Amino acid sequence: MVTFGPDEVGLADNSPCAGIRADLKMCLLNSDCCRKNKMTPRECLRDGNVPDECLQLRQSFFECKRSLLDNRRRFRGHKGY
Repeated sequence: MVTFGPDEVGLADNSPCAGIRADLKMCLLNSDCCRKNKMTPRECLRDGNVPDECLQLRQSFFECKRSLLDNRRRFRGHKGY
């Protein structure tokens, strides 16, 4: 999980789902599929050769992106962090 202290520089991307996207990206890049097998993160996700943590982050990212289109949640705010 990517965490920043109060004095550190944050993410350059300030979109609503940027935190989950960064965590998913780091999880995929640190997985054995990308490191040992030299596959791209997209290929690893397609084959399902990723840890459960990455799959959970992928589902959270999907829910965050879906909440951007949901008019009922427009007033409640976006999911994510």
